[in-house]
Amino acid sequence: MNLFLALASAMVLGAGDFVGGLAAKKARAVVVVVWSNAAGLATALTLVGLLSRSGSSWNEVFWGALAGLCGSAGAVLLYRALASGVMSLVAPTTAAAAAALPVVAGVLTGDRLSALAVIGVVCALAAVLLVSLSGDGSGESADRRAMLRSLALALLAGAGFGAFFVFLAHTSSDTSLWPLVWARCASLTAILLFILVRRTSPALSARPARLALLSGVLDMGSSALFLVAVRDGSLAVVGLLSSLYPISTVLLARLVLKERIRGIQHVGVALAVGSVVLLAWN
Repeated sequence: MNLFLALASAMVLGAGDFVGGLAAKKARAVVVVVWSNAAGLATALTLVGLLSRSGSSWNEVFWGALAGLCGSAGAVLLYRALASGVMSLVAPTTAAAAAALPVVAGVLTGDRLSALAVIGVVCALAAVLLVSLSGDGSGESADRRAMLRSLALALLAGAGFGAFFVFLAHTSSDTSLWPLVWARCASLTAILLFILVRRTSPALSARPARLALLSGVLDMGSSALFLVAVRDGSLAVVGLLSSLYPISTVLLARLVLKERIRGIQHVGVALAVGSVVLLAWN
């Protein structure tokens, strides 16, 4: 059952990224994140009321809020990358960067890399190189620049999500939903202040609004499924399976958007997913 929940968490998160990317194609990414965070916060509060049997601590407030700020920055960058780039390439690139950062943070704090982790980091670097390759025709130079820009945004988004996991790991409980509530509170406050300073309207038309709200619900639903799965299961196995979320994003992009990528980029996508598996296994 725990394995099924972990896989469900991955598929739901990948679907949430896909839906959020669709919304960002029709509206500004920062506004999409406002709506998705609002839906995520409402979902988190509902789940806390249903599943949490204890209160929260200041430790969860501090680290959860810090994680939320990094996560919101990652979400804005991810949605911008998904809106302007090829989802089949952006999603695994983001996942590879998100999986690699906690490993790097561990090394900086004294951890030693296992052989699997070293191979995973090498695969992640190779994946970024391969997915950035496109045709050689001069007429494709503008498309190539746009693709490289979207991949750079994907890497930065992955760094934001990686920092989210690093900071969330400092909370006192791996199964409490309260850190996710504080993360959403902090991220939503920061994004609202940002659009207020920039005088950006938070309004969305009907379809992008529905997509953004659905993205927020799916994202928080994925986090809840992960926490339920890890409560009685192996963290290594559950974490491994939950890290496979780019698969559903790529499949939806192929089925819904009819995206096509080059053969060498398929190898890059496979390496990116493989790096996530190796780093999660580590």
